[in-house]
Amino acid sequence: MKKQPMRAEDYILIEKYSAAVYRMAYSMVKNTQDAEDIHQEVFLKYLAKRPEFESEEHAKAWFLRVTINLAKNLWKTAWRQKVVSLGEVDREETEAQQEEEQLIEIVKRLPQKYRTVVHLFYYEEYSLEEIADLLKAKPSTVRTRLTRARQKLKEMLKEDEYVSGGL
Repeated sequence: MKKQPMRAEDYILIEKYSAAVYRMAYSMVKNTQDAEDIHQEVFLKYLAKRPEFESEEHAKAWFLRVTINLAKNLWKTAWRQKVVSLGEVDREETEAQQEEEQLIEIVKRLPQKYRTVVHLFYYEEYSLEEIADLLKAKPSTVRTRLTRARQKLKEMLKEDEYVSGGL
């Protein structure tokens, strides 16, 4: 099979969706190394398949769906299920950054099905219907997961004595 050179639109799409793909991967796998691997693999899959997109929404949904699938596949491997993360190296940050990281850490403790809908709803700004399409679930299921995620976050925030800015 002959490799095709990258086209201008390939560079544009990769640049446009790179940050969203990385954020989604990181929110699911909880560490930078795996998120970077997934990020790279998503765009390799894109270059291998070169799908035609009907719209910008279709393109973004395709990239996020592939990201979600790759993250799920990573967790399915037997080796991966037995590995314990050593964590990230601490660095000096401002108070606002520390609060944001604390919130992210709390969100990362949510079960994956809740973490995914929270990320898509709040960080990627998808509607409930769009999230349902992405996850191949009913809108009512997504709404329930988001409601339960909010309830769990409130409980976890109270436990960690974190003052929320209005979740």
